Amino acid sequence: MQVFNYIAIGISIAGSCIIIWGVLLTVFDFIKMELNRLVKKSDSNSDEKIRYSFSSYMLLGLDFMLAADIIHTIHNPVLKELYILAMIVAIRSVISFFMHKEMKN
Repeated sequence: MQVFNYIAIGISIAGSCIIIWGVLLTVFDFIKMELNRLVKKSDSNSDEKIRYSFSSYMLLGLDFMLAADIIHTIHNPVLKELYILAMIVAIRSVISFFMHKEMKN
């Protein structure tokens, strides 16, 4: 049973790494975009591309974290863990809904 906890931790770490990588790329792209604006080579679609890219990394990372929490809860079905999982699923669903809505616009 302990191996499933290690798997869940590994998946959670992978999700965190995906989000951190997305943040780093987004910050780099944002700085590059701002430097281009300073020299008057602004691209009006750059900020939407950056937002779309960041949202994609966030959603993918949250999916990995949700999978890790599901694995952990399945192998440790304590009522408190189920409540935490339900809250995480609800929060992730709301975030996903609004991110998808923003990405369509």
